[in-house]
Amino acid sequence: MRISTLLLILLGISPPLYAMAAPEFTIEIRDHLFFPSTLVVPANTKVKLIIINKDSTPEEFESYELNREKVIMGGAKAVIFIGPLKPGDYPFFGEFNPKTAQGLIRAQH
Repeated sequence: MRISTLLLILLGISPPLYAMAAPEFTIEIRDHLFFPSTLVVPANTKVKLIIINKDSTPEEFESYELNREKVIMGGAKAVIFIGPLKPGDYPFFGEFNPKTAQGLIRAQH
């Protein structure tokens, strides 16, 4: 937390929303599978997904419901921001291995 944000909190003033860090969640790609395959995130909150591809081949994180797609090269990682999401389930899949690389983001209170 930055000093300016801490000072605002100590003075009883809410810091601007952009000053607050989004909660982070990590998804790994291993053997053309997502781990965890179901990720629970807080509803109505912008979150930061860190996707780490442990495979040697590229994979594309794709979700129609989240309106996101991102190619992650083998051995690389990517950051994707999602939300704020209404409570519910948001499926995602690996475009290059859609039969095995499947997952779900569950937004809940």
